[in-house]
Amino acid sequence: MTLSTLTRRKPRFFGAAFALVTVGAALAWWLHGRHFESTDDAQIEGHIHAVSARVTGTVLRIDPDIENTHFVQAGTLLLELDPTDAQAAVDQARAALNTKQAAAKAAAFQVPIVKASAFNQLDLARADQAETEDSVPIAEANLAAARHRLERDQLVAARAERDRQRYTALLEQREISRSEYDGRETEARSADETVEADRASVDAATKGITQARKRVSQKRAQVAAAQTAPEQLSDAQARLASALAQVEQGRADLHVAELNLHYTKIYAPVGGIIGRKTVEVGHRIQPGQALLLIVPVDAIWVTANFKETQLRQMRAGQPATLRVDTFDREYEGTVEQLPGAAGTLFSLLPPENASGNFVKVVQRLPVRIRFEANIDPEHRLRPGMSVEARVRVN
Repeated sequence: MTLSTLTRRKPRFFGAAFALVTVGAALAWWLHGRHFESTDDAQIEGHIHAVSARVTGTVLRIDPDIENTHFVQAGTLLLELDPTDAQAAVDQARAALNTKQAAAKAAAFQVPIVKASAFNQLDLARADQAETEDSVPIAEANLAAARHRLERDQLVAARAERDRQRYTALLEQREISRSEYDGRETEARSADETVEADRASVDAATKGITQARKRVSQKRAQVAAAQTAPEQLSDAQARLASALAQVEQGRADLHVAELNLHYTKIYAPVGGIIGRKTVEVGHRIQPGQALLLIVPVDAIWVTANFKETQLRQMRAGQPATLRVDTFDREYEGTVEQLPGAAGTLFSLLPPENASGNFVKVVQRLPVRIRFEANIDPEHRLRPGMSVEARVRVN
């Protein structure tokens, strides 16, 4: 082989070698790229806490350091509302509670008093009823004795009247003296008076029975009235329970008033960067009105929107490389969660594919990627920064 022949073949050799290297590099890049899925449709996200008021009030004071882009520690007093109305509500609720506690104390004292008096009245009424019921047979016995005396004294009066009439005939015949006759007449009159007294006793004894029976009826009515003692006790206990419930309601009202007073001071719920501050001293604010936003700088993650065809081998726990455009550097991360649905289904107006005009497009699904711990000690990463995410799938 001559030198001229070698000179002619040398460019062909280098061309073939370059083509072989190019094909090998392409093949190596393809083989390496099979292990990764990447997207530039990604950004850093984080929690955004809206600070709002829980009560109505006028802004009295705002911390001078509370301005947009300033950092605030969790628990910092952000602003204060005028506490005058809330303090008056607390004082009113406390006074109402004291009144209800006094009423409950009085109701508690009434329970043993009602219990003692009501049951004592019942016992006394039953004793009086028993006593009056015992008086009825006594009155009946007195009536029987009065009638017996009347019958006996009527016999005595009848005999005395016969003796008087016989002595009258003897007096007319002058067989006895006037004094003897007067004695018999006196005995007859005395016997008549005794009979009249016996009749009065019988009438009195009859009335006594009637009165005794009336007293029995009265005592029975008193016993029936006194038998409401358990109901009276239950009523007193119910009033006590109601008073105690009022006390609990008063305590709840006082607690609510104290909470409203506490809510006049608004504290930072988390630490972070302040944004979109809209409140100033003197503003009249309403419950739920957003006053400012706080963005924590230590609770961030990346939401990367991958095509649905890229999720075939993607799993939670796979390592990821996150290039942040702002700093043009890479951060390490891990796939934390795979999405529950495509991003279009979370939009305000999801697409309607039942119209008959369906056009198939590749959907994107949001994948959440967590930064490795302590990878941003200076907290320079911020929600909203653009990211290029690459996940190693195998």
